[in-house]
Amino acid sequence: MSENVEVPSGIKQLFIEKKSVRTLKKGRFLFQEGKAAHELYLIKSGRVQISKVIPDGRELSLRICSTDDVIGELTLFSKEAYYMLSAKILEDTTVYVLPKELFEETLSQNGDLTIQWLKWIQIQNQQNQTKFRDLILHGKKGALYSTLIRMTNTYGKAVNAGILIDLPLTNQELANFCGSSREVVNRLLGDLKKDDVLMSEKGYITILDLDYLKNEIDCENCPVSICRID
Repeated sequence: MSENVEVPSGIKQLFIEKKSVRTLKKGRFLFQEGKAAHELYLIKSGRVQISKVIPDGRELSLRICSTDDVIGELTLFSKEAYYMLSAKILEDTTVYVLPKELFEETLSQNGDLTIQWLKWIQIQNQQNQTKFRDLILHGKKGALYSTLIRMTNTYGKAVNAGILIDLPLTNQELANFCGSSREVVNRLLGDLKKDDVLMSEKGYITILDLDYLKNEIDCENCPVSICRID
């Protein structure tokens, strides 16, 4: 079900040609919110969670990035740049590293590449806008339902029972994507299980009735390239 909009090939090549590679273990941070930003990263392999700590101490997860995703991009063309989000390693990960100044210089000198980059950034902005829309307009329940829909679009695999989200998730991790507590997500998932909307086993969720989730939040049927979690 994946229809991700890929990073332009010319952008990828900049990272690969630099030949600067870094490997990080699960549980480490590639960068953290508030730290000075000097680099951008292209994921070669692995998974990275992009998140922000909100004022009451809770964590709000925004994306799960994987191979060929660029991260750290929000710091461009700012003299005193600081990372606005944190990047936590979910599984052993290897990234290509590119100095921010080199990337900025290349974009400044290559108009075609800049246009390609802006188009990709616009897709990322649209994804973020729809996520925040769901959080604000639909409350805790709607935020969970929309997160499950996005997970289905990103990691969904058709199985006999329905659509398997092929990414193991704890209830706390789901709660982080909803800006909610684990207890609230536990209750909402329990209700969905009782209503035969989903089932879960060993951390994997299978959606049995996707239309139910969409109807409950008045889904606008955004393109799958927008309605994603990566």
